[in-house]
This record gives sequence, structure tokens and C-alpha cells, in this order.
Amino acid sequence: MHTLFTVLLIIVALALIVVVLLQSGKSAGLSGAISGGAEQLFGKQKARGMDLVLHRTTIVLSVVFFVLALAITKF
Repeated sequence: MHTLFTVLLIIVALALIVVVLLQSGKSAGLSGAISGGAEQLFGKQKARGMDLVLHRTTIVLSVVFFVLALAITKF
């Protein structure tokens, strides 16, 4: 059982890395670096299409990652 959880954790970790790297940056350049925090804070930009799918996939994979990591520590 421990081996199964470890293998699943590695697969989920790799998938999480790939999904995070596929996401596009919210803003680029120096002006984006300055105003990017405010845009994210007030929610001016809504995620649409593929960005929304990647965002939700990241959330699901991160939850699964933490659950598996906790499950491994229990066994």
C-alpha cells in the first residue's frame, strides 16, 4: 500500500509540475510586475478557456498531492 501511494504521489507531482509550467503568466514586463498584484487582488482579469481548465486542474492536483503526502506519513 505504501508503494502504491508513493508511485501515485510521484505521478501527481509530475503532473502538477507540467500543469503549472503550461499556465501563462498573468502579466509580462516591468509594468505587469508592478500592477500584477493589484489586478490579481481585485480580480479584474477572469480566467477563460484553457487558462480556467489549467487553473482548476492545478487546484485538484494540489489537493490530491497533499492528501497523498499525508496518507504516506500515516502508513
